[in-house]
Amino acid sequence: MVLRGYVPTSEETLQTLAALRLQSLNSDFSTHAPFPRLEELFPRHVLHARLPPPPHRPPSKCRGARLRAGLLAGGLWGQALAKQRAERDQRLRGRLREEGASTMAAIVEKWKLLQGMGRPEAMAAYVALVREWPGFGSTLFDVDLQAVRPRLGVVQGQPWQWDTLTPLSLQSPVGSGPQRLWLSIGAKAVSLYKPGEPEPLDSFCYGRISSFGASDSSTFRLSVEDRDLLFETSQVDEIAQLLHTYLASAGAQRLPRPQEPPSSHPSSEPAVLPQGLCPATGPWQHRPPMGSSHS
Repeated sequence: MVLRGYVPTSEETLQTLAALRLQSLNSDFSTHAPFPRLEELFPRHVLHARLPPPPHRPPSKCRGARLRAGLLAGGLWGQALAKQRAERDQRLRGRLREEGASTMAAIVEKWKLLQGMGRPEAMAAYVALVREWPGFGSTLFDVDLQAVRPRLGVVQGQPWQWDTLTPLSLQSPVGSGPQRLWLSIGAKAVSLYKPGEPEPLDSFCYGRISSFGASDSSTFRLSVEDRDLLFETSQVDEIAQLLHTYLASAGAQRLPRPQEPPSSHPSSEPAVLPQGLCPATGPWQHRPPMGSSHS
């Protein structure tokens, strides 16, 4: 997770994690110790983020200008542009090597400070640092949030209103394109993160999830109380299977024990749920793929 960028933390902490990994692999620093490649210790995307973005060229508005540009691109002008791109790529590769060397030097300095730390202790310190992220232990999926919409029905006798929804709903990307997010599925809750952000945009314990399903092979729907969240993802089946497992586990914990006969008198008191769960708005169900994602 760390090397893939799924643990949002500071660069300083990432260097410390890399040093702890070296300590757990090689014990104390030594010039004769085998050095893994930087990609095996440190997220490469952090180095790429330091590089300057490519120059932005505004598109030509005039059709004639685009045509002339296309003709020039096939001649000497095109060759000059190709040469410029090659030179720029070479400079960027050189800059990336410099950033990598600087980062490796910082990691080694932190590794030297760990002298005397045992391998089990180094591994324990590594895990302790990673566990500081609230999403630790969850499975993360890259998704595109397509829409957040109110579910059909009424709330306390009133029509659905957008202003009754949570802040996440007000950030719906409808009209501005999909929003790339991390969908985090854990043992106690489902959370949504902006990639690289340590705190979730929103979290839903399993008692709040009423249903979920897929409208097609790339669209997943999650119904949470008064809203439907639609995601585009290539991992619809994996998400559905994992949710089914966790929801079934949470539902089993809410059921009365077999030796306890159900009461014939309805109670106005909500069921007492195990710690970490919240009252459900209704029985959840895993809906199979349908032709439409509407409830």
